[in-house]
Amino acid sequence: MTPPTTKAAPPRPAAVVPRHARKPRKRRGSRLGRALWFLGPLAALVLAWAVAVSVTGTPMRVFPQVSDVFRALGDMTASGDLARHLGASLRRMGLGIVLALVTALPFGIALGSSRALSAFFAPLLRFSVALAGIAWIPVATLWFGYGDRAVIFIVWNAMFFALTYNAMLGVRQIPLQLLRAARSLGTGRMRMFWEILLPGALPSIVTGLRVGLGYGWRGLVAAEIIAGSAGLGYALFQAQKYFRTDVIIASMVIIGVLWLLMDRLLLAPLERRTVERWGMTGVNR
Repeated sequence: MTPPTTKAAPPRPAAVVPRHARKPRKRRGSRLGRALWFLGPLAALVLAWAVAVSVTGTPMRVFPQVSDVFRALGDMTASGDLARHLGASLRRMGLGIVLALVTALPFGIALGSSRALSAFFAPLLRFSVALAGIAWIPVATLWFGYGDRAVIFIVWNAMFFALTYNAMLGVRQIPLQLLRAARSLGTGRMRMFWEILLPGALPSIVTGLRVGLGYGWRGLVAAEIIAGSAGLGYALFQAQKYFRTDVIIASMVIIGVLWLLMDRLLLAPLERRTVERWGMTGVNR
């Protein structure tokens, strides 16, 4: 007589931690590490600056101490000068960006769509990139005088050629099969532009926007020094007349921090997400 068999109890499943409960901690840790890695060199630079000025006893007229710069920033904020100059620079930069996007993107996409147009204009674009922005300031002051229009023109000029060239390259990277399929289905020109050409060229366009904004930002500061009556570049130049090196360095710090924030918080994530969503691989035509 065989003993009755007892059915073994199934093993208890191990406790599973939901995926959504694990990811945030990892993401927070990675973001914190990237932030510390990014801010570390800046903190080291500020520390070296403070030590070097203290050890050498450099007078503020030659180069200010870190505390002098923070004091100047506080004075500019309290007097309202910081808000006035910052508002003027951001307004001019914003208008220049809009004008560059509106004019450069259609032109660049048209060049990428036509071999004849791109063959004709490509050498002119390469030639103009070297002269874009700062080199046009004397001409801008002759055309528009001193003020907002000259500065906005310089921002537009500095960005236009980089955006146009990258838009042209982006269209060339769209696979030919996709373009032929759209044409065979009778896609109209406007629909082709909005649904095929612009999305396909978008990764390259965003890269061009990131590069062009760097050119535009430098052009803005240089144009405000020469042709502006307000703005961060104007504040920097006016401080030089009165030997206020603390205000000069404070203005430079503001310019650098603004660009870092714009690049790290807006442009780099935009470029990454655009490539992830719209990135295309194809043979250049």
